Amino acid sequence: MITEVAAENFKSWRDTGPIRMAPITGLFGPNSSGKTAILQLLLLLKQTVESSDQQQVLQTGHEHTYVNLGTFFDIIHAHRISSGITISIEWHPIQEVYIPEPDQTSHPQRSIKKLNFSTTIQDLRDSITVKRFTYSFSIGSHQYQFGMEQEAEQKYNLLIKGYDLKPIHNRSTTFPAPIKCYGFPSEVFASYQNANFLKEFVLAFEKLGQHIWYLGPLREYPKRTYVWSGQRPQDVGQRGELAIAALLAARKSKAEHYSGESLEEKVAQWLKELGLAHHFSIHPLPSHRKMYEVSVKLTPGSPDVLITDVGFGISQILPVIVLCYYAPKGATIILEQPETHLHPSVQAGLADVLIDAIRTRQIQIILESHSEHLLRRLQRRIAEGTLDSSEAALYFCTTDKSGISQLQPLQLDQYGNITNWPENFFGDEFGDIAAMQEAMLTRQLGSA
Repeated sequence: MITEVAAENFKSWRDTGPIRMAPITGLFGPNSSGKTAILQLLLLLKQTVESSDQQQVLQTGHEHTYVNLGTFFDIIHAHRISSGITISIEWHPIQEVYIPEPDQTSHPQRSIKKLNFSTTIQDLRDSITVKRFTYSFSIGSHQYQFGMEQEAEQKYNLLIKGYDLKPIHNRSTTFPAPIKCYGFPSEVFASYQNANFLKEFVLAFEKLGQHIWYLGPLREYPKRTYVWSGQRPQDVGQRGELAIAALLAARKSKAEHYSGESLEEKVAQWLKELGLAHHFSIHPLPSHRKMYEVSVKLTPGSPDVLITDVGFGISQILPVIVLCYYAPKGATIILEQPETHLHPSVQAGLADVLIDAIRTRQIQIILESHSEHLLRRLQRRIAEGTLDSSEAALYFCTTDKSGISQLQPLQLDQYGNITNWPENFFGDEFGDIAAMQEAMLTRQLGSA
């Protein structure tokens, strides 16, 4: 799980400060306040990890990536190209990472429970370069740090703290540029006798990026028929276009069980509990081996109808539910406005889907939302003891008069109360009520 994120000079954020991440992390606030930029920060790292170009420091995106952020000029705060962007992320590695003891005596190796990565990237004479990157962690009272820092153009020194790397005689200790923004070049391992374990840090970072899953705010319209080639998709697609393919693929996987239920049964159960459909099914078309129809029954006595012939809500929440139970255990799921096109009661129920998913699947969910109903249900579940207040990290984003984003952590007590409720959190509700009452009184007096 990601435990903390921070950035300096990224888009509208001069400095986010350390952002605590919990099993459920919610970002709220008005439009253009910087909420999406925090999600984009994680997606930027993900698509950099997945890029095939080893020399590209940051994959800022194109039409086929998760986000297309333009150029370095576009993503740096206030377009101050002379400033560098610093990104930091702390997480529990998905697979155990070990550091060997130099003397190999009492403890041949020790396990790292939490790893921190930080990188500073700059524009150096129209070339995007890594100024510095580090992996740091602590084991007991010992602090460790490994990384690289730019000495001159395309020349780097190794950063070492708390550990004794043994150089090989007559080998250079000045190195070429890192791999992307986070990897040690092969020359490092050729220059030291005991540096191979540094590859484990890079691998842990890449696994983190690969285990981030994303669903965007604009989801596809439902279709009358779906084509499935028999392949298992990696996710449900950025627009949810692969949700049905994921459900069909899960039928073939004997390992996918959720408290004795198949993924399809789990989805049907949630659609029923949310009051959207009494029955949900996917069935092949006769004489068409690769074409399928999705039908629902709204009430026990109603006929089966295609998903295209009912309200828009089912097709919009379906990818959200599927992704929460299709992504592998330990994944981090990013949901952008998951409440889009949903009735307020379903928006509230969506919070219960998320709570169940983090409990039964050990996943982490980071969401951006404008839904008061979703937030209120999270508060209620904390008050009821279903969700511990420490399991939720909620934030309110705003911008100051200079357009700089500001982050306000919402303080939740054990009963779900927000003790520092921001002004106009979901608009000026009380102001609208007071204005309505005043207008009503004025009209009544006028007619009298």
